[in-house]
Amino acid sequence: MALLPVTGNEMRFHALIGTGGIGTGSFFALNGNHTLGREESRTGKFLENKDYAKLHIITHYVQTLMGPQFKALPIGRIGTDEAGRRLYSEMASAGLDLRYVRALDDAPSMNCVCLLYPDGSGGNLTVGDSACGRVDTTAIREALPDFVVFAGRGIALAAPEVPLEARAELLGLATRHRFFRAASFTSEEMRSALVSTMLAEVDLLVINHDEAAALGEVSSDQPTQVIAAKAAEKARSMQPGMWAIVTAGTKGSWAWNGHHLAHLPAYEVKSVNAAGAGDAFFAGVLTGLASGLSFEDAQQLGGLTGALSVTSPHTIHPDIDRVSLAAFVWIQQVKPSPSVMRILGVGP
Repeated sequence: MALLPVTGNEMRFHALIGTGGIGTGSFFALNGNHTLGREESRTGKFLENKDYAKLHIITHYVQTLMGPQFKALPIGRIGTDEAGRRLYSEMASAGLDLRYVRALDDAPSMNCVCLLYPDGSGGNLTVGDSACGRVDTTAIREALPDFVVFAGRGIALAAPEVPLEARAELLGLATRHRFFRAASFTSEEMRSALVSTMLAEVDLLVINHDEAAALGEVSSDQPTQVIAAKAAEKARSMQPGMWAIVTAGTKGSWAWNGHHLAHLPAYEVKSVNAAGAGDAFFAGVLTGLASGLSFEDAQQLGGLTGALSVTSPHTIHPDIDRVSLAAFVWIQQVKPSPSVMRILGVGP
């Protein structure tokens, strides 16, 4: 159960309306840490780990960490198959408001294969003809009543794995209703002209090393700090007030607050599975901002959430809440800011 040191009156934001992928997948553990080549054959084995899609991961953690006084409303599509039924049940159990999640008879739930290297890193191969591809502008407009209800008090989240046009519609509604607008994009999407337009309606961009390289139009072989600076420069040219965070796994994260770039080292943990850590980080940042933390402190909460997430074999760590994050702080003997400690209910 989540601790709730922040009352409804103290929260900066009271709801999150987001779209993105809802799906499941399988983990395939590769033998060998070197990156899989285009024409390479590699042995490995399937694992029992549970895999989830981006929107599900982010909204699960935000709802769990914020508690029942906060409303997270995902907009998505699943199939009427067994996977869709299981996903719907798990999201409902986490307290998510599923009024905008629809099950389709003529499209399967999104499925993917997550490649996992021995060092805990990995990537996803995702099918492109799933129910998630049916999330269109009409689906987004169904949420208009809640954009009106939470005008000026909500977060809009545009996450990958649904069409860009739907995400653009969500950001447009968010702009008109004065929502805080958060987004991420894949490396491939960064080259889209539509993304360049969409970035003008983003207040917070959270992307990884490779995605930042694509945005900044630099080689991914460059150090993350260099790539983050280039990405921030590009983001600033599209939306001068944009905040941006670039995550880089064990190297930590770099945050651009509109004036300077700040590095937060990664918390040292024994990684079981790093898949989903970036989404957990994103959720921690959004939770911090919704709880009234500064951008810098929200980055710390994101770092803590991402670090604890990699200690689970699943891409949603089933035990993460404010209590387990507080325990993680004490056990690891890390020292986040007093504001983060207060949000977690520990310290003076």
